[in-house]
Amino acid sequence: MTTPVCTSASTAAAPATRTGPYPSFSSYVRARRPVLLRTARTLTANASDAEDLLQTALTKTYVAWERIEDHRALDGYVRRALVNTRTSQWRKRKVDEFATDELPEPEPVPGEGDPAERQALHDAMWRAIMKLPDRQRAMVVLRYYEDLSEAQTAEVLGVSIGTVKSAVSRALGKLRDDPELGLVR
Repeated sequence: MTTPVCTSASTAAAPATRTGPYPSFSSYVRARRPVLLRTARTLTANASDAEDLLQTALTKTYVAWERIEDHRALDGYVRRALVNTRTSQWRKRKVDEFATDELPEPEPVPGEGDPAERQALHDAMWRAIMKLPDRQRAMVVLRYYEDLSEAQTAEVLGVSIGTVKSAVSRALGKLRDDPELGLVR
């Protein structure tokens, strides 16, 4: 084993490399993003806010990357940035909710049913439409959801008006016979 005579000369000849498991910021983000995203998710109300929060904290970390001496403690640094950023957001938020004795429920509109029943019908209808063959589904959606005429639907799909009429008629028959829609009626 040889011992270097001049340690300063041997360290000067070696390129300055960063110690720790993450040689670059991008490798750190690739390796630790899922864990940090879980942490951000615990601080926010929904997943998209958590992604925004993590992105902001990683931006702050990137700016300070060269100043961070111990890269083994990066997770702690990013977590602290997450908490500080979330605290700042929370302090800056505008309060739009006020406590009242009565809940401000909207007045029901005559002729409209229960909103939950309308949603159940909407969901059941889409499930039934998704069971239709592709061509029939496209024609039903264009005719009744996009409110196109038979001629416009035929032009969009490149078929004859008679084809649209017959396919829509068969599709509506299938929808009438769908057992899930029968329960909602």
